[in-house]
Amino acid sequence: MKNTSPKTIVFITGAFVASTCWDEWTSFFENNGYQCIVPPWPNKDAPADVLRRRYPDPEVAAMRLSTLTEYFANIITRLPDKPIIIGHSMGGLIVQLLLQRDLAKAGVAIHPVAPQGVITFSFSMLRAVWGLLGFFTSVKKSFMMSFDQWKFAFTNGMPEKLQKEGYERYAIPESKLISRDGLTSVAHVDFKKVHAPLLITSGSDDHLVPAKLNYANYKKYKSLSKTDYKEFKGRNHFVLGQPTWKEDATYILNWINGN
Repeated sequence: MKNTSPKTIVFITGAFVASTCWDEWTSFFENNGYQCIVPPWPNKDAPADVLRRRYPDPEVAAMRLSTLTEYFANIITRLPDKPIIIGHSMGGLIVQLLLQRDLAKAGVAIHPVAPQGVITFSFSMLRAVWGLLGFFTSVKKSFMMSFDQWKFAFTNGMPEKLQKEGYERYAIPESKLISRDGLTSVAHVDFKKVHAPLLITSGSDDHLVPAKLNYANYKKYKSLSKTDYKEFKGRNHFVLGQPTWKEDATYILNWINGN
């Protein structure tokens, strides 16, 4: 890629949402001197409404976490300098996997899916993830969450008008295998390994990836590498699109500038 400076951020989108969820974030960081790259997931380089019309898409359904991690690793290794990587949800897990491979100068995992073996028990999380994992259904078909599932898993606590707007603007079909792979050795992290600075953020109201799971993820890191944690009050899993998104982005910007 051309015209890439050391102050480059690669944003890694999570599952179930279109990569346009980063639009306001990229504008914010670009206005603060960073070059931003937002690679859409494979087979998802289209608006959310187009991707929904393709449902059930066998190519989307076949995506695996290992393939997706390599996809982002290949993008990053083609850059002239190590970038900063920022990921949300499943993208936050991928951030941690890429830091294990020394591919970034720093990483930010926003409400990340936890690596293999990091668990916590929460009724809200079990309710939110059960349908998304698609157990007892064919993995040959992608999964499209209903609006009711979206309201509980992503946008709980928000006015229904904003929930509906977010669903129509960002919600897309997803591979069931991606979610299941997060429970396997593909999602393994060596928490004793030296890594670039890492910030993990969480939200007090997140049903899908509860704050206590993100905190357990943070506490697993045992190396002397810089690892920080921040919980934001009132944030659900739709944190990138909540009205408070700029507060989170500003905190992350200040953390990046300090590292």
